[in-house]
Amino acid sequence: MYTDKDVGREKALAAKERLESLNTDIRVEAMVSVISEENASDLVAECPIVDAMDNLPTRYILNRVAVRRKLPLFHGAVYAWEGRATTIIPEKTPCLQCLYQGVLPGKPPVVGVTPAVIGCVQATEVIKYLLGMGDLLTGRMLMYDGLTMRFNEMKVKKDPGCPDCGPQNVRNLAPV
Repeated sequence: MYTDKDVGREKALAAKERLESLNTDIRVEAMVSVISEENASDLVAECPIVDAMDNLPTRYILNRVAVRRKLPLFHGAVYAWEGRATTIIPEKTPCLQCLYQGVLPGKPPVVGVTPAVIGCVQATEVIKYLLGMGDLLTGRMLMYDGLTMRFNEMKVKKDPGCPDCGPQNVRNLAPV
C-alpha cells in the first residue's frame, strides 16, 4: 500500500492516492481523524466494521459502536509473528470486551507478513458476510503462529457480566 515517498504522510491520504492509482474508475473518501467516543458512531455509518487498530482503547470504542448499532465487527490483532481473528455479530456472539477484558498482548514490533495474513483472513470474513456464504469465525478465535506456521482455533463464549453486551449492559449502550 505504501512506499518510501509516503513516510511522514497521513496514511489515509497516501492510501487514497495509491488505491485510486490502481483503479481509475474508483473514488476513495479519505478521512483523517482520530477515533474517539464522540465521533466513532458518525465515522462508522452503517457499514460493517473492520478492526485493524493498534491499541485496545480504540478497539473497545469500535466494539461499543458495533454493539449499539448491531453492526458486525471483524476483529484482527497482531503481535510479532502471531495474529488472531474473529467475527463478532452483536446479540449472537461474544463481543470484544467479552474476549479481552482489558488485556491484549503486545505492542510493536510486528513482522510485516503477520498483518498480511490476518488482514486476508479479515477480508475473507467480510466477503463471506456480504455474500452470505460459508461459515464465519463466529464464536471462534483463529490464531496464527508464523514461527511454527500453524493455525489453531478456540471457541469463545459470551461473558454474562460483560459491561458492553451483557444483560445488565452497565454502560447503558442505547442505540444511536
